[in-house]
Amino acid sequence: MANVSSDAAGTPTARATAPASVSATPVPSSTPDPTTAGERPASSAPTSSAPAPAGLATYTFPDGRLSFKYPADWRVELFEASASPFVGTATVYDASGERQAEIYTGVIADGVSSPVTRTVFESVPVPGLQGQPEPAAHYSFYVDNVNEIATYRMHLTPGAPIAGAEMGLPGLIRIDGRILIAEVTFIANPFASDDAAKAWLAGEEGQALKALMMSVSYS
Repeated sequence: MANVSSDAAGTPTARATAPASVSATPVPSSTPDPTTAGERPASSAPTSSAPAPAGLATYTFPDGRLSFKYPADWRVELFEASASPFVGTATVYDASGERQAEIYTGVIADGVSSPVTRTVFESVPVPGLQGQPEPAAHYSFYVDNVNEIATYRMHLTPGAPIAGAEMGLPGLIRIDGRILIAEVTFIANPFASDDAAKAWLAGEEGQALKALMMSVSYS
């Protein structure tokens, strides 16, 4: 996926911006992550001839409490807007240098929403964020339609998104008095159809990004 988010539902998310940036040093895991297997954009399960999935690295924010896992051949850059209180965005790039996801944490964030018609593909509670203020954080992948324009989103949501006629989701997760926003960065109109989106999810890239969202943890 390329590096421009599009939100036809009019749901901006907060971003931290600052001139300083630090590349994270990957810490490869000795155990491959099975969720990264598969061919893009195949919709079937991987066969025995599929390449072995990459190992995982862990990125931990400067607070030492918020972390996530990502493929070891990808990289993370941190943009820090404030050191005290800490406000910053970790941007995840794949092995080819394409921006794939952003995880923001800070003390202030806002968002607006508008009516949408939603189809939910998946939504699962994030294990490492349970015990934080309700509604519980979920990894969610869905599409919002407004005036026949489809906006696909994979991000963390406060609770599970509801299918049908709903409001857009700003994706603000509360953790210990702070705000967390974690989302995959899609190009405009990334999928030709919902079936194409499901096929992408079943493939290598979709599974790697799902695993990244599911791995977000605060301790």
